[in-house]
Amino acid sequence: MEKRRAVVSVVGKDQVGIIASVTNILADNQVNVLDISQTILQDFFTMMMVVDVSEIENLDSLQKQFDELGDKIGQKINIQREEIFQSMHRI
Repeated sequence: MEKRRAVVSVVGKDQVGIIASVTNILADNQVNVLDISQTILQDFFTMMMVVDVSEIENLDSLQKQFDELGDKIGQKINIQREEIFQSMHRI
């Protein structure tokens, strides 16, 4: 079976525990991280992850959990299926 992948993006003010908080939600939902990149520009934290969502029927539940976490820790967290992300960001 081919893996279904999604892109998780996180942007906000840098602070301790961002990666742990986001990856805990992924682990709780049986989502494996396939690739990860994170950078700090001045005081701003940015992270992109490619994750395996083969076991997830609908990303709405994950997005809701990320919205709640983002509100709590002051980050903007989004998840999109890889093909949607690619079509939105095609140059």
